[in-house]
Amino acid sequence: MTETPLVMVLNGPNLNLLGSREPQIYGHDTLDDIAARLEDQAQALGLAVDIRQSNHEGHLVDWLHEAGARGALAVILNAGAFTHTSIAIHDAIKGIAVPVIEVHLSNPHAREDFRHISFVAKAAKGSISGFGAASYRLALDAAAALRH
Repeated sequence: MTETPLVMVLNGPNLNLLGSREPQIYGHDTLDDIAARLEDQAQALGLAVDIRQSNHEGHLVDWLHEAGARGALAVILNAGAFTHTSIAIHDAIKGIAVPVIEVHLSNPHAREDFRHISFVAKAAKGSISGFGAASYRLALDAAAALRH
């Protein structure tokens, strides 16, 4: 029996507040809502998902390392504000042989200037942003396409 390909979905700071934090920017879906839809989609795609959230940069770095050690098919990463500040996350992405798909609910380029820089994008396979909660669905489709 072949092991189901794993996609880790890692979420950074303040994403635990989705649904109540600035819904005019981030929407009304909670992270649990997004996770439930991703789990259903992953099952339909023949994938397993491991969905996590932390407000701590080091957890995201450790989980990226874990994705590499587990031989994950891909990582979907919404690093939140760490996107614009974390060289440690950039280096962790560069240090693993797993493609990382950067995700954002909003379009960072349509927002404040400081959000226009992404240290994640400089190391990621690709980026999907601006489609609200659907950005995650699009990223999971992109991860599934990596099997081929």
